[in-house]
Amino acid sequence: MTESHPQSHPYSALSPDCVLDALDSIGLRGDGRLLALNSYENRVYQVGIEDDKPLVVKFYRPGRWSDDAILEEHAFTQELADAEIPAVPPLALHGTTLHLHAGFRFSVFTRHGGRAPELGDPAVLEWTGRYIGRIHAIGAVRPFAHRPALDIDTFGTEPCAFLQDNDFIPLDLKASYAAISQQALDGVRRAYDRAGELPQLRLHGDCHGGNVLWTDAGPHFVDFDDARMGPAIQDLWMMLSGERGEQVRQMSDILAGYEDFGDFNPRQMHLVEALRTLRLIHYSAWLARRWDDPAFPQAFPWFNTQRYWQDRILELREQVALMDEPPLAI
Repeated sequence: MTESHPQSHPYSALSPDCVLDALDSIGLRGDGRLLALNSYENRVYQVGIEDDKPLVVKFYRPGRWSDDAILEEHAFTQELADAEIPAVPPLALHGTTLHLHAGFRFSVFTRHGGRAPELGDPAVLEWTGRYIGRIHAIGAVRPFAHRPALDIDTFGTEPCAFLQDNDFIPLDLKASYAAISQQALDGVRRAYDRAGELPQLRLHGDCHGGNVLWTDAGPHFVDFDDARMGPAIQDLWMMLSGERGEQVRQMSDILAGYEDFGDFNPRQMHLVEALRTLRLIHYSAWLARRWDDPAFPQAFPWFNTQRYWQDRILELREQVALMDEPPLAI
């Protein structure tokens, strides 16, 4: 499959009619009801279907992933579903899960509702940890062949270089940001050195409360778009919040469920603040890379202001200090 849309405004041609025509091209008749869901990296819609339940259709950002990388994500979620892990794989229609219409690649999913998990509840954390342990047991079976790894270069060094080279940082703050980001990356490297060699496995990659939907039957995991190789702790630390003592209790609850299905190497705790630091750097670069998408200035008007970069410098200074503290005790 090839891309046909310029990168300046990748979704400018994705009108409601285009969405409905895309579904029609694979034999699904929309009834005109169209609800945009909360997604910026891709475009995701709930679409009413004639004489059937609504479906969710996801249009992938042009140029982000190769077909092979998208299909590898689909295969992973199907592996999880086949193992009775509550992930949501795309529907296989006409022999494939990835379709093409008017230059846009898209997939179709059944609709799964749910509410935000109560992450202050120890039972919820343990239940969630149990399923993450099962996800990782499947993820450890084989590596991804077409999706990248979460590492210092892809989430730290390269994003910092992009921000510096493309003049997003105000001139009067550029030197300060360069200095503190370098200190932060040095701290990340020290944290990785303390953690030592750790197994790399297939991860959800963006496993926070917003991507875990809760029902009376328990959690189900959505949006594997950031699935990649990395250490297991990446799918655990984003469930933590609050002061240090609260995070210790939360991690203990998560691991009470996680370790029913897999071993957890405590050396990984050295990476919690390092991974948080990489995520903060990567997030700024992600916003910068997407700034030519009209949805981003509208949704993130505070980005690229003087105040934004002042706050990022302070944030990284705090992270430098946190990475030198002892890891959370478990």
